[in-house]
Amino acid sequence: MARVAKKKAGAKKAKTAARKKPAVKSTAGVSPAVTKAQKAVDSAAKAMDAQLDRVGKARARVQKSGTPAAKKALTSANAKLKDQRAKVAEAKLQLAKANAMDSVRQAEESAKQKVTEVAEKLSSKAEKEFEKAVKAFESRWKKAREKADTKKVKAAEKKAEAKVKSAAKKASAKMKMLEKKAAAKAKAEAKKAAKKAKTKKAVKKSAAKKAPGRPKKSPGRPKKSAAKKTAARKAATKKVKSAPKKSARRGRPPKAGTKTVARRGRPPKKASS
Repeated sequence: MARVAKKKAGAKKAKTAARKKPAVKSTAGVSPAVTKAQKAVDSAAKAMDAQLDRVGKARARVQKSGTPAAKKALTSANAKLKDQRAKVAEAKLQLAKANAMDSVRQAEESAKQKVTEVAEKLSSKAEKEFEKAVKAFESRWKKAREKADTKKVKAAEKKAEAKVKSAAKKASAKMKMLEKKAAAKAKAEAKKAAKKAKTKKAVKKSAAKKAPGRPKKSPGRPKKSAAKKTAARKAATKKVKSAPKKSARRGRPPKAGTKTVARRGRPPKKASS
């Protein structure tokens, strides 16, 4: 009886050990291979538990009856239990392999996630640094452009001043030329007027030499003589106006010719027959 009790105690220990499941990492993203291997381990452990129950029953029959059939059944049950234990060990080995592969996958995913986080951080940092660099470049560019524009403006101012000076010089020269022409014209007109005055004076002198004097006006002169006087005055004026103009020259004016110049005043009296 003591022997049977020991065997029952050993069977219970084996059953308890078989029911213990291996620890599996509880991750959110468990791979299908690990899940499949875990199911295989659970199934093998369950089958081994069932085989342990059958071995216990066969052993009890052997102890009770001791017949060859009971012994044969116990031997067969122990052989099946041994196979089932081997299956459980194989399932656990596959589960361990699957966990190892899954740990590699998880490490790879973790590394990818870290790389992504680092890339995001670097991208954010790059954007901030880019903004700073752009601002710095913009400031430097503006200063350089302002300096270059100032030089261009100064050059344009010098060019404009040169143009203004040139235009002022040309205008001054033109004004001097116009003033010179105006002075020459005024001088020529003055000479012409002086010559004309001299000619008129000479005409008057020659007329005064030829005329003996102005006769006294008789109170009983007929009206016809007055009309003749007016006609003679007009004729003398026309002759002076129609005289050809000569170009002004220096020196004394030419002497008056032998032409008779009509004089003003009353005509001389006719000799009485």
